[in-house]
Amino acid sequence: MKSLKKPTFIQSNEGFTLVELMIVVAIIGILSAIAVPNFKKYQAKSRTSEAKIQLSAAYTGMVAFNADYETFHTCLRFMGFNPSNEVNQRYYAVGFQTLSSDAVEALAVANGATVSGCVSSTAASLPGEHHFVAGKSVGTGAVIDDLADFDDNAAALATTIGEDTFELAAVGVIDKNFDTGAVASGFTIDQDKMIRNYSSGY
Repeated sequence: MKSLKKPTFIQSNEGFTLVELMIVVAIIGILSAIAVPNFKKYQAKSRTSEAKIQLSAAYTGMVAFNADYETFHTCLRFMGFNPSNEVNQRYYAVGFQTLSSDAVEALAVANGATVSGCVSSTAASLPGEHHFVAGKSVGTGAVIDDLADFDDNAAALATTIGEDTFELAAVGVIDKNFDTGAVASGFTIDQDKMIRNYSSGY
């Protein structure tokens, strides 16, 4: 009768060499150098969905008003587009650079008179009438909070208003390397619901 022998395990005192550890560290470093910038880019790109949502909401108000009065105007609050209660969560300022004579005419059609405050100025002193400011930005960049910044962007400069046409903009700082109005992210939407990206901002 054969006796069963217990298996012998080979014990070794060897571990990883310094060279092997250095190679692993180098590989991790290379992967990080590639992954981190791409992650930041995708993160910034995801923020642009806010602009498209805000512009679509404003578009709905514009078209609904036009269906009733056969004209467009720039007084966004009067049309029912009012995202001011979420200002601290928004990267994008949304609206028109200035009010126009079309706004006065459209309000006269709708109301028989002007809306108090809405047509009295074309300056940044009336945010929320023809534009809504942003309350959030990335890094140390200033938010797009007045028309001076808003007008620096190519998208905002493209904004127009007419009886049968309009183009309004959303401008926001979504990347710390593009933190001024001139290079910030900029989108526009027109009466045909065509959204254009004038400046990526990242």
